[in-house]
Amino acid sequence: MDYSVEKELDGLQAQLQRMRCLNCYVDEGSNESKRYYLSRRTVLEMLRDRGFAIPSSEIGLSLSDFRSIHGEHPDIDSLRFSATHAVDTSKRILVVFSGPGIIKVNVIRSTLTQITNRDTLTGLIFVLQNRVTSQALKAINLFPVKIELFQITDLLGNITKHVLKPKHVVLTEKEKQDLLKKYNIEQNQLPRMLQNDAMARYYGLERGQVVKITYSGEITQMHVTYRCVW
Repeated sequence: MDYSVEKELDGLQAQLQRMRCLNCYVDEGSNESKRYYLSRRTVLEMLRDRGFAIPSSEIGLSLSDFRSIHGEHPDIDSLRFSATHAVDTSKRILVVFSGPGIIKVNVIRSTLTQITNRDTLTGLIFVLQNRVTSQALKAINLFPVKIELFQITDLLGNITKHVLKPKHVVLTEKEKQDLLKKYNIEQNQLPRMLQNDAMARYYGLERGQVVKITYSGEITQMHVTYRCVW
């Protein structure tokens, strides 16, 4: 065989091999099921980081196993779940995935009405795929439980795992008071973090809570700051 032809055939074989390798990473399942899978996993991690009792097996569920359970086009009602706080068992939160429709006040109200044992519920998280009306946003604080709204696109990745995101640790009330006493300051003298900040929302922080933030990098030396939620 001519050397140039042989070389060309070797090149084609190598190219086919690379294509086969790339095909191993191609997700042939539905994008819908992947979005639900990723957002659900992020919510599970978020609740675990808030101190709720979340089984490791739930967080570690693979995409293929998720599809085996829920299919390529999951029923959103089957995705809802509740969790109880590991220490304060009086805290119970429910996670609800909404459909593609616009979220109105009656949607939130009907969801609460349909919940069994809602008297023991202290929090409700909606994972949304569409916008929320201004009336619904205004009415959120009028409901008997704390309601949190997250767009599904914001939950496709866990922001706390980003390499550029500094480490955040929520202080206990005692740790907060010890900090204020140590530096002889009031909480309103601390740098502020808005309650709608992405990290504040991830941890479900309330006004007055303090977060310890640790910055580190190859260029800048490690340093620590504290922020109070407002």
